[in-house]
Amino acid sequence: MSPTALPAAGPEHGHVTFLGAGPGDPGLLTLRAVEALSNADVLVAEHEVLDVIRTHARTGVSVVQMDADPSSVSPPGTGTPQLTVVDGTSTTAAVPAAARDAAHLVMEAARGGRRVVRAVPGDPGLDTYAAEEMLACAAAGVPFEVVPGVAAAVGVPAYAGVPLRDARGADVRFVDARTASDRCWTEVGASDGTVVVSTTLDAVAAAAGELVSAGRKPDTPLSVTVAGTTTRQRTWSATLGTIAQTLKQAKVLPSPDGGRPVIAVVGERSAAARRDQLSWFESKPLFGWKVLVPRTKEQAASLSDQLRSYGAVPHEVPTIAVEPPRTPQQMERAVKGLVTGRYEWIAFTSVNAVKAVREKFEEYGLDARAFAGIKVAAVGEQTAKALVAFGVKPDLVPSGEQSAAGLLEDWPPYDPVFDPIDRVFLPRADIATETLVAGLIELGWEVDDVTAYRTVRASPPPAETREAIKGGGFDAVLFTSSSTVRNLVGIAGKPHNVTVIACIGPATAKTAEEHGLRVDVMAPEPSVHKLAEALADFGMKRRAAALEAGDAVTRPSERRPGARRRRTTT
Repeated sequence: MSPTALPAAGPEHGHVTFLGAGPGDPGLLTLRAVEALSNADVLVAEHEVLDVIRTHARTGVSVVQMDADPSSVSPPGTGTPQLTVVDGTSTTAAVPAAARDAAHLVMEAARGGRRVVRAVPGDPGLDTYAAEEMLACAAAGVPFEVVPGVAAAVGVPAYAGVPLRDARGADVRFVDARTASDRCWTEVGASDGTVVVSTTLDAVAAAAGELVSAGRKPDTPLSVTVAGTTTRQRTWSATLGTIAQTLKQAKVLPSPDGGRPVIAVVGERSAAARRDQLSWFESKPLFGWKVLVPRTKEQAASLSDQLRSYGAVPHEVPTIAVEPPRTPQQMERAVKGLVTGRYEWIAFTSVNAVKAVREKFEEYGLDARAFAGIKVAAVGEQTAKALVAFGVKPDLVPSGEQSAAGLLEDWPPYDPVFDPIDRVFLPRADIATETLVAGLIELGWEVDDVTAYRTVRASPPPAETREAIKGGGFDAVLFTSSSTVRNLVGIAGKPHNVTVIACIGPATAKTAEEHGLRVDVMAPEPSVHKLAEALADFGMKRRAAALEAGDAVTRPSERRPGARRRRTTT
């Protein structure tokens, strides 16, 4: 594909899907939206929308990024908006000058029989520019469909804990303050229903003034939410008459980012006055916490999902890298032994061990059928999932503690009557402890302890991440082993003293303390998911203590000097 053009044309017209990406939370995409994204050949969207939809697109999809705000896009044929094309290999280049506006760009992408997804924030039906692009497609005979999304005016209040209607069924009106006429303000000001205003942070007070001038009482409850449905969400409760002072006291105005979009909900029946009881999203135990997870994205997938469910923002930083063994002959002999019937059992103590064996199988042209007749053990749920993905259902997973000790608790002793072979294949890391080997020998088994991979210290993370670690930019760090403590400090430096340190067990906690770290949280048992639960419990208690004392609920990183000033100006 040329770096300066869209894919080559074929048939005269393709197909366009106008898709609502919702207000910001990727979890609010509809099933139909995910299906359309998975089949798309080309994505067309602004940068912030691409962040929401990109993970659902197939590998190799062409991405057309619209860098300009829709309001700055020139009318058809009158100018060239700032647009870039990013192909499947992430190469960026300028769009051809013939693409004069978004509508022409979408149709250009549709030519050649390609399936184009034009994604917009919220819902396409409430987006003026999407409507214009649909009309352009209709006029050009380009077939299109519309996949609705959750509109910000509806989704954001729900995440802020502000229902728009009560049991009495209050009237609800929606106003875009950027285009509202005097007549519009007069009509909504004269009504007693709920008003949902789409505006910007620095224009909220002006919108409140318009409503008061139109007849609304100054003491009418008002909620204002910025960055709604994301972990950056923040909501202020006030009245039409006090909102200006409330925002001033919160030190969010004046600010360079005062032009950020917000959703304001006004009305006696909107439940804005009861938001403290209904704020389910911002009251999550780790809401907005930036948590460092010292693992690769692949290893941390389920742990990061769990942290997100608590409202946290996980940031994966690998502290170890996995490399092949220096001498592969031992591993090669063991894999051949699997095929020739040398082993009764094979025990996997990590996802990396599964990966190492799987890669060796593929090298020899083998697949999961090579495990026929061999009993398979997995040290825990994540390792078991990796085996299932390989096509192997493990025969043994610890019923209790997910560790070498837990595996030994359930491992059967060797019985010469029932076990025709007395040997166990144990593919492991080069730095693995001897606990499992010693325990298996004690149970009467012979063990081939084979180095399947080596663990080495990972490369340092980007300078920005290193600075955040040392400067208190992270609210918490999860340490899942002693080596993660040593390696993180080695490649990135010691976490700031405001950062909450959470450790998976006593040995890891001891290593952290030896490196001068204060351990705040320890898992009740050696499980990464129990560790995340313990951190969430810590966050919940911390939040409850602040509310009981009448203090503002803040994140640990906001306690460092200058943190609030930096947070409100970025």
